[in-house]
Amino acid sequence: MMNPCELTAAITALANAISLRLSAEELSLLGAALNQLGDTLATFAAGKSIREKNGGNES
Repeated sequence: MMNPCELTAAITALANAISLRLSAEELSLLGAALNQLGDTLATFAAGKSIREKNGGNES
């Protein structure tokens, strides 16, 4: 797994590459979609953590 500096550098490089190929509207939509993805993954992770602390009995 990458260390935090490598991870942020890779994400920045990817964002730079994507930004050169998309219009402002496309970038805006992609950013919104990726934010939603991140929020949803964080919600799943929080729920999973709670379930694991409770012995995995909650669905």
